[in-house]
Amino acid sequence: MNLHDSLLPPHAEMVRAMLERDTAYEGVFFTAVKTTGIFCRPSCTARKPKPENVEFFAHADEAMSAGYRACLRCKPLDAAAIAPHWIQALLKAVDAEPDLRWTDALLLEQGIEPLTLRRWFKQHFGMTFHAYLRTRRLGIALGGIKDGASIDNAAFDSGYESLSGFRDAFVKSFHITPGRAGLSEPLLFTRLTTPLGPMLAMAERRGLVLLEFLDRPALTKELEELQQRYGYTVAPGHNAHLQQIETELAEYFAGKLTVFNVPLHMPGSAFAVRVWAELQTIPYGETRSYGAVASALGSPGASRAVGLANGQNRLAIVIPCHRVIGADGSLTGYGGGQPRKAFLLRLEKAKVQVSLPLAF
Repeated sequence: MNLHDSLLPPHAEMVRAMLERDTAYEGVFFTAVKTTGIFCRPSCTARKPKPENVEFFAHADEAMSAGYRACLRCKPLDAAAIAPHWIQALLKAVDAEPDLRWTDALLLEQGIEPLTLRRWFKQHFGMTFHAYLRTRRLGIALGGIKDGASIDNAAFDSGYESLSGFRDAFVKSFHITPGRAGLSEPLLFTRLTTPLGPMLAMAERRGLVLLEFLDRPALTKELEELQQRYGYTVAPGHNAHLQQIETELAEYFAGKLTVFNVPLHMPGSAFAVRVWAELQTIPYGETRSYGAVASALGSPGASRAVGLANGQNRLAIVIPCHRVIGADGSLTGYGGGQPRKAFLLRLEKAKVQVSLPLAF
């Protein structure tokens, strides 16, 4: 079987999504126009070609292998590409020496154009590189205060020459004073690029807390709940859990990983935590109905409550709520959008079918 073809939605569905510029299909497929030799995202704003002049690909590299070049308007490679090597190298250097002052002159010495770097960080993190560094240093200070460091030491270790300047920056970033930081748990975040679009990953010292698509409608509410109900203070940064989920996600989308091993921390109600634990028992490549999950929990009449807990899952893909479907086989809801849910199920099913031994 052709693994790549099995990842594509039905042809008529892709034609409709292309003609309507449906953003829910970002990363699910790419549109290639035979008459121009160009391939695009489904939501490209360019004039739409006739359906008979179009072919579809599951991955950008397949379109390029077929001789198509990327559209200059919608830039389809930006949707699928990981951070460029020079960004990866820079982030590793920042992790290795968090106190180093990255001036424009130093960036130029490393062959990095400051304006290009600024644009990349604004697009991917919503802030400039230097703002990212400042907030990251404050996040380290937050962790230090949480571990018992004095506010004075945290301020000077962060590069601030005055306590007032440190306090003002701290309050501006975290909306709490340094004196109250010891009561708050640092929650580090980073942005991950996946074939289905960018995701936000957040982790504290105990494990991964959140992994969501950035366009998930409920994301803002989830972040507010983590901060207000569970006492987290959010800051950009990296830790072992974020590094691990980045690696494991890449392996998952490449069809090389079927079980995630990254440590998790899942604050929630007792029932929701039970549901999330049950979701993790659904094997890769299989699905369960809401009723089946409720029955497995010993509450066969709790299908609606299971659906609610499913929707409250903050760890997309890792806690596989996408494997829960309606009793009639319908996809039903999914926070990341049903096209993504269908893609994930096709990916897993295709991998399982390819892995099955041949019958002779």
